[in-house]
Amino acid sequence: MNKIGMIVAGALLALMILASTLYVVDQRQFAVLYQFGEIKQVIDKPGLQFKAPPPLQNVVFLDKRIQSLDSPDSKPVFTAEKKSLVIDWLVKWRITDPRQFIRNNGTDIRNAETRLSPIVQAALNEEVTRRNVQAVLSGEREKIMQGVIQRVSADAKSFGIEIVDMRIKRVDFVSNITDSVYRRMQSERQRVANELRSTGQAEGEKIRADADRQREVIVAEAFREAQKVKGEGDAKASAIYAESFGRDPAFAQFYRSLESYRSVFRSKSDIVVVQPDNEFFKAMNGSAAPAPRK
Repeated sequence: MNKIGMIVAGALLALMILASTLYVVDQRQFAVLYQFGEIKQVIDKPGLQFKAPPPLQNVVFLDKRIQSLDSPDSKPVFTAEKKSLVIDWLVKWRITDPRQFIRNNGTDIRNAETRLSPIVQAALNEEVTRRNVQAVLSGEREKIMQGVIQRVSADAKSFGIEIVDMRIKRVDFVSNITDSVYRRMQSERQRVANELRSTGQAEGEKIRADADRQREVIVAEAFREAQKVKGEGDAKASAIYAESFGRDPAFAQFYRSLESYRSVFRSKSDIVVVQPDNEFFKAMNGSAAPAPRK
């Protein structure tokens, strides 16, 4: 039993030693091989690798994928016209030189981000202070991001990393300036609205005046046409009357007398004081009655 136990123990020890000499490199990682505390080799190809058992050799893995670094805090940045802006940014970076990265930052990625963050913020401040608010908000945002990348890339190489991209996520005014900007924007929109409203009222008055002028012209033309038609009608009526009265003068005189009575006696309360033998009442007395036609 003692021999069997020793054999089993020896086999387990051999397996443990063998397992400690094997390691797998993932395609998403760098494998840094240490020998007596010094970097001996960097493996960037995936697969099964061999090494001496600890403590002779040890392996540390670094992520070779692109990392994201967000702005840790939102500090005001002054523009060329001394306006305070709050800018949130995002930097994409990755490790390109594991040896240099470990010398400057150790094996913890957070150390690199802690050192990289103020460098990016300083580069952003330099780019923003050269421009006005309009350029930062829209006009030259792409140039600002490219300028930050160029400024940070030199320092990033000393860290063993590469700056892949830099993006400005949000640009805003500080709270006290934001209220002032909103009020100014509201005043500007109100001014534009009043201007449009005044223009609309002027156009409305112009349209109404033109419509009134056209109405007056149309009414005048209609009145002229009506008077013309009425005149023609009166002329035809007069001609008909003249022709009719010319055929029978006595009837004409009698008809005119009746028309006179109609115009004088418009209501039952009308009173006319004249002598009984007045010419006005000849038709009533029958003396002016028309003679019968033959």
